[in-house]
Amino acid sequence: MKNSTNDDNQHVIEEKKIVFDEKSCPVTATMQVLGGKWKAILINAIYHTSPARFGELKRSVKGITQSMLTQQLRELEDDGIINRKIYAEIPPKVEYTLTEFGLTLSPIMQSMADWGKEYRIKKQKL
Repeated sequence: MKNSTNDDNQHVIEEKKIVFDEKSCPVTATMQVLGGKWKAILINAIYHTSPARFGELKRSVKGITQSMLTQQLRELEDDGIINRKIYAEIPPKVEYTLTEFGLTLSPIMQSMADWGKEYRIKKQKL
């Protein structure tokens, strides 16, 4: 009779180890684009008022400073989320629209809005 060992009787189960880090996590990549106080608000505002002018955004996004608005719009443009169109006229006219890639955020933004509504309702009940 052959001596059996634990090794003979055990099946090797390979565990998948998932490593989360700043460089490889796709949620982090998304949050780098959408994160912060103003970007999601600006994307939403541009989506609903497109084409949006700088002054309109300044008036409709309560509490944002002109320099912060400029910075956030530049970052969104650099990330390929919005287009900035400059018209050659006096006074200067600039319009912002979502790019085709920026429009792919629509279902994500809608899901976030739905979740936020549910969260507020639950929080009020506590």
